[in-house]
Amino acid sequence: MFRQIIEWVDSRLPISEVIKSQATEYPAPKNLNYWWNFGSLALLVLIIQLVTGIFLAMHYKPDANLAFDSVEHIMRDVNWGWLLRYLHANGATFFFIAVYVHILRGMYYGSYRKPREILWWFGIIIFFMLMGTAFMGYVLPWGQMSFWGAAVITNLMSAIPVVGPDLVIWVWGGFSVGDPTLNRFFALHFLLPFLIFGVVILHMWALHAVHSNNPDGIDVDHKDTIPFHPYYTIKDLYGAGVFLIVYCAFVFFAPNFFAEPDNYIEANPMQTPAHIVPEWYFLPFYAILRSIDFLGSFSKLAGVLAMGGAIAILFILPFLDRSPVRSFRYRPISKQLFWIFVLDSIVLGWVGYNPADATVFGGMPIVYLGRTATFIYFGYFFLLWAITAFDIEKPKPVPQSL
Repeated sequence: MFRQIIEWVDSRLPISEVIKSQATEYPAPKNLNYWWNFGSLALLVLIIQLVTGIFLAMHYKPDANLAFDSVEHIMRDVNWGWLLRYLHANGATFFFIAVYVHILRGMYYGSYRKPREILWWFGIIIFFMLMGTAFMGYVLPWGQMSFWGAAVITNLMSAIPVVGPDLVIWVWGGFSVGDPTLNRFFALHFLLPFLIFGVVILHMWALHAVHSNNPDGIDVDHKDTIPFHPYYTIKDLYGAGVFLIVYCAFVFFAPNFFAEPDNYIEANPMQTPAHIVPEWYFLPFYAILRSIDFLGSFSKLAGVLAMGGAIAILFILPFLDRSPVRSFRYRPISKQLFWIFVLDSIVLGWVGYNPADATVFGGMPIVYLGRTATFIYFGYFFLLWAITAFDIEKPKPVPQSL
């Protein structure tokens, strides 16, 4: 009887055919390594964030006078509220871990190269939307760091010529960060994850249209592929198990490891924290923003442009890399530049975490280190273009098949 029901549904809506062609029997390169797990892990965390966020929204009050207490109510009075909140808060951290590794894997193996440019662009759009969602979510607890982080970051829009000051007032819903701001951020924070899920579907559609890249970065034919199920479903489940063990270890044993203590103090517009610092996943871009402070009256606008450009430059990466070889595995100079880029991004994160007036290396202002790291960050993309455009790099021989 069950089989007859399935056949009846399939004759009208071919669900099983789609599952076979796009999932279980989808041809995937046979040499994908565990770095390819992070795409599915990002999707897993997105689902966790959506589910926990819906339940948290049932108890949260987007009101400047009630928001902080409503979070405490969730933690103390709602059944399993503490678990929902810790899953959601730490989920943001692990979402960014998965996304950053996913992006870096794509950069290393050339997954942005022809014919996957649109696939890559969808991924960067998701990254932009994720950063906006995370920023607005960070404001919702309405602690000291939430309030002042919102004030500092939204005020950056005032650097936009002509319309900047009016744009800031429009975003705030008044002349300062307050109740209208909190309401707007809550509405957008609730809406954007569903939009992200929609773009993820487009991202996966684009992936299945051009098929997966592989560590060798070569085009594959049928003899080099295997069915996605059971080979990669088992591999993804194993990766998900390891990922969830680490994730749950933080949720249950170190839930506030990534949190700022000041955010457990209710927002006070009359008292500025000693050091305003964003979440760790914003720190490299925050360091770039702070480092561009040497252009006089244009420093604020230059910093905003540099911070946005640090992400936007990824859109043109497919056109900067002109090498005939996709994977850095066979490109010795590009491989070295890539690891310098990764190390530099970590340095930028450390610079962003420290106060702007801190010193390093026996008295050198940390802002100088930030400027150097910012120069290296953007220099990576220029050097990648230069060594491939002028044929400086000599790639190693690439195999013809897997």
